Amino acid sequence: MALASEQEQPRPLPWHQPLWERLWQLEQSGRLPHALLLSGPRGVGKQVLAEALAARILCAGHAATACGECHACRMLQSGYHPDLMRIAPEEGKRQIRIDTVREINRFVAQTAQQSGYRVIVISPAEAMNVAASNALLKSLEEPGSRTLFVLLADVPSRLLPTIRSRCQQWSLSPVALDDCRAWLAGRLGSDEEACFWWQVAGGLPLLALELATPEQRALRQQLHDCFEQLVRGAEPVSEAARLDRQAVDDILWYGVAWLEDLIGFGLSGDSRRLRNPDQLPLYRQAVKNARVQDWFRLLDYAREQRRLLAVGSNPNPQLVLEAWLVRWSALLRF
Repeated sequence: MALASEQEQPRPLPWHQPLWERLWQLEQSGRLPHALLLSGPRGVGKQVLAEALAARILCAGHAATACGECHACRMLQSGYHPDLMRIAPEEGKRQIRIDTVREINRFVAQTAQQSGYRVIVISPAEAMNVAASNALLKSLEEPGSRTLFVLLADVPSRLLPTIRSRCQQWSLSPVALDDCRAWLAGRLGSDEEACFWWQVAGGLPLLALELATPEQRALRQQLHDCFEQLVRGAEPVSEAARLDRQAVDDILWYGVAWLEDLIGFGLSGDSRRLRNPDQLPLYRQAVKNARVQDWFRLLDYAREQRRLLAVGSNPNPQLVLEAWLVRWSALLRF
């Protein structure tokens, strides 16, 4: 699912302030590494942090964040800076291919046009295929002076070890409610909404914003209704046909979150740690009908299908949804 992001002059998010101060100290002391790997789950704010860092590095000012007023900042605000390169999969593609990385190598070989840093942001870095990753190694090994690579990864273990070893790694964890509560409440309109969607998102504030949009609320409700119908004996293939195949990754994401809740509830009987407390009646019905190990197998299946979608293996979305709901249905009617 697409995640919300800040549109104003890039600034570090409130919960990243301690990390930002460490980065600022490294820059001020001249010890900023040539390559940073920022890793953590989607929705924690890696992209916002990377954009804030790129803006700070390219800014001509000397404050802890980009000034927003110098020529470099105005270029960034216009959407273009000649010394900043952003790398992502091409539209409609899931992989970053070797031709794109060769453009990075040519960019790094040039002199910075603004007589400062050259910054390359690669997101998601694990989207680079093996050929692209190998092609990037030379630039990471010999980047030249005043060059900064910022690699963003949801799952850093999917990067080649040779890539990871050439980067200074910074891990971003889910955020405590107290650290983002006011920020979320200001955007969602109430403290109650902030707490609920933070919980559903597993402590990932930007994901919480996305889940709270009308479109995602509607999808979540549709999926809840689908499972209620399965409990009542509905045909899973027919229910799969009602779901949007274009949203298969989002649907599987919800399925994984609900299964993790269900397994925890089934093992402990404790509902206080549920990420989706509003789904408790469904969980109670489900744990009556199947053994915990059956839920683990279904969880493994959902995770594997998401992994295949992420790496571009192109499983048929409709068949994935049908097979997944058939498995759910079999357990719900055990």
